[in-house]
Parts: sequence; structure tokens; C-alpha cells
Amino acid sequence: MVVLMSLSLIGIIFVQAYFINNTLENEEQQFTLSVKRSLSFVSKAIEQREFDINSRRLQHYIQSGAVADTTAIKQLILYQPDDAKNETIIYQNGILEESFKIPSLFFDIGLDSVSIKRITNKRVTQIFENTDLDGGYAINSKNTYENIGRLSYLEKAQFETSTRDQFKNFPIYRRVPSSVVRKMLDKQLKEDGINIDFEYAIYDQDLATKVQSENFELSQNSTYGIPVFLDNDNQSNFKLYVNFPARKKYRMSSIWSVILLSMLFTSIIVVAYTGAIYQLIRQRQISQIKSDFINNMTHEFKTPIATINLALDAIRNPKIIGDQEKVKRYLGMIKDENKRMHAQVENVLRISKLEKNELNISKERVKLHDLIEDAVTHIELIVEDRQGYVKTHLNAEKSSVLANETHFTNVIVNMLDNAVKYSEGPPKIDVYTENVGNNIILKVVDQGNGMSKQVQKRVFEKFYREHTGNVHNVKGHGLGLAYVKRIVEDHQGHISVESEKGKGSTFIVKLPLIS
Repeated sequence: MVVLMSLSLIGIIFVQAYFINNTLENEEQQFTLSVKRSLSFVSKAIEQREFDINSRRLQHYIQSGAVADTTAIKQLILYQPDDAKNETIIYQNGILEESFKIPSLFFDIGLDSVSIKRITNKRVTQIFENTDLDGGYAINSKNTYENIGRLSYLEKAQFETSTRDQFKNFPIYRRVPSSVVRKMLDKQLKEDGINIDFEYAIYDQDLATKVQSENFELSQNSTYGIPVFLDNDNQSNFKLYVNFPARKKYRMSSIWSVILLSMLFTSIIVVAYTGAIYQLIRQRQISQIKSDFINNMTHEFKTPIATINLALDAIRNPKIIGDQEKVKRYLGMIKDENKRMHAQVENVLRISKLEKNELNISKERVKLHDLIEDAVTHIELIVEDRQGYVKTHLNAEKSSVLANETHFTNVIVNMLDNAVKYSEGPPKIDVYTENVGNNIILKVVDQGNGMSKQVQKRVFEKFYREHTGNVHNVKGHGLGLAYVKRIVEDHQGHISVESEKGKGSTFIVKLPLIS
């Protein structure tokens, strides 16, 4: 199950990465097409601007009264008899070419003159009626249709062809100003949806010209170019280039929302997946801990129950029931075992109430040293029975704290009891206090078994006990230190542990002092 979920998550991440990469590539292609289309429009506009300017100069010159230097007439005449109608149709199509030599100062291109033609077209259709006269025919005019007009499209084509030839090697900066190129590019790029800063230049056979922006740099990877001022063979020495310094930023901004959403949803999936895996692992750990807890609690209750049963059986024995001393001894054992079971149940209930915030802990001013002395008396007999010791080193000058006497005494007892339990040999326990700032530090130091770094991280967790296989050398149910931590924190304190395997442990409690 976990493997399938992991593979699915990896697949989703790869699909998202592929989608983002594909979107970036498509956006790059679309951007390139838009830029090239804009450059194509600007290239044609620059050329058309040159034609329009020179055309206006030409028209102004001709309209000022210029006389053609040479004229040529080309005429086509067609006769078409129509016997059915007894008519003859004569069609005439004439073309008048007037050639003007325009002084070069009109164009400022360094030539003596420029030859320009004006073409006029005259079309005449005449219809004649045939009549029979003395054995011969006479033709009488019946209708005449005449049309005279300028062949402007021929003039335009001839003018553009002539202009391309004459301006081919003319300096580019005299054909189009740099400011005009910028204005045309800015307008066309915005119309095509490219609202981004740009740099431009026109190069003459890979050599920079004066027509360029200040910060233009020719880069093969980020510069777009197109020929400008094509000649009559569709060739040109000039090329218009444009690049975009903020291209990457613009490229990312165009799909940034898609990337953010993709990252957001992918992150949600990753977090959900991680949470699910964590919960599975956590549930497994809790299940194991609870199993250990139940097994240990069962073991803990089995011993006193068995002891009580044995004591009751002994008391029923006629030989024992008359011996008051033995009866008192067995009754004492029953009472002790009953108190032991009751203490275990109370410990579980205390933790449960703490979890539900139902444990009423009233606090009052107490001396921490008094609580320590009281707690030590609870375990002195056990320690002495095992030939150990408990020494106190109460060096703190101030020990007044706001605490619940009962619960905080239980905290200290639990730490001392923990030190006794985890000492295989005679327990050797030292209790220290000292003042640090406005706090009092309590240290419970033992020379017992110690614990690993991994165990130190979890020793205050509810139900947690260090795994030692199936052998439970130390009795308990993993609630003592969890209870200690909750009570200390409820007193606005802090508890930590320092330990090394085989060298003992030090439990450190810090509590705020009251004046």
C-alpha cells in the first residue's frame, strides 16, 4: 500500500513537472512567433515609410509644374465587324509614358538625378454603322466611349523598384531615424501583447550601425532578427534585431500563477501523503506501545493478585489461622499488595485526567527543599534495603515556588523511584538544587543503567518504555515520566534529561521562583 502511494506521488510530481516544462516551451514558441510577426510588420512599415516620403516629394515636384523630359506612346487598335447588326467596333488602348528626371536634392542620396515615370492610360471604344452607297460602303459614327486614367499601380511598382535600386547602398541612419524604429517597435509589440522593455538595433552585414538603442547587445540565444529594406531580388544587407533583457522574468510571470497553483496542490498532496505515512507509523508504534502496556499491566497485576491469593489461602489454613503473628503478617502483605494495585490505577487515572484537563491542581507557596526532603523519606527504606544511598545537596539560597504540594511531591518521588528502578546494583542517587537567575534548578543524578539518545527523545511520552526484548526486568507501565512532564509544565516549569548508556542519568527540572 505504501509503495503504491509512493509511486503515485512520484508520478504526480513528474506529471506536474512535465506540464510546467511543456507550458514553458509552448509559451516560448508563442512568444517567438509573436516577436517575429511584430518584426515583420515593422520591417514592412519602415520600407513603406521610405516609399511614402519619397513619393510625396515626387508628387510635389511634378505638381509644381515639372515638364516631362521624354514621352512615349504605345497604342493598340482592334477592329471588330458585326454583320448581324451591320456595325463595326473599333477599340483603341493607348499608354502614355512621361519620364521625369528629378534632381537628387529631392532625395538626398548623392546621385545627379533620379528618373521617374508617370503612366497614363487612354481607352476609346467607337461603334460605326455600315451604309450601302452606290455599290460601296460608308461608315457613320454611331457611339463613342472614352476612358482616361492614371495607372497608379504601375507607377507605384516602377517607383518602388527604382527606389530599391537607388537606395540599396545608402547609409541606414539616413533612411530611417533610430527614434522612428523604436516608436514602430513599441507600438507593434504592444499590439501583439508583448508589453515588456526591449533593446533594438539594425546591423549592416553583422556590423552595428547608428540605428540602435543604448544598451543593445547581440546575443544569438536571446536576440530575434529579420531582414529590412529588401532589394528587388529579396536580398538585404540590413537586419533589424530586437532582444528583451527581462525576458526570463516576463516568461515566468506569464505562467507564474499556474506554477504556484501546481506547487500548492503538489505540496498539499505531499503533506497529506507524509501525514498519512506518519499516522500509519505512529499508529503502529502506538499499537506496539499499548500492547506492551497491556502486557506489562497484566504482569504487574498478576503478581499482587497471586500474592493476595496465596496469603488468603495461608490464612484459611487451620494451622496458620490460630497464629496471630502470621495472620497479621499475611494481612499486612494483602494490604501492601492492594495499595500497590491502587497506586497503579491512580497513576493511570491521573494521566487520563491530565489529558482531559480535568485534574484540579491548586497551587500555593511552598519550599521546594521541604518537598524534596519529604520525597526522599518515601524511598529511603527501599534504597537502604538495596545497600544504596540518597544524598541531598540543597545549595539554592531561595527555594520558594508556587506549586501543588501533593502533585509536586509525586513528581520528585517518581524521579527518585525511576533512579532506583534503573540501577542494577545498589542505587546511588544525588539530589542537587541551585539558583539560576529567577529560577531554581533541581537535579536528580543517578549512577544507574543510563539510556541512549533515541530513548532520551521519547522517555517522557505516554506508555513509552525502552524495549529490552520479552524480559521486563524493570516493572512499570510507561506513565510515571509522562505524568512528571505534565505536572512540571503545569507549574510553568521545564524538565529535561541527560544520560549516557551505562553511566547513569540526570533529570533536570527548572521552576520559576516567587518572592
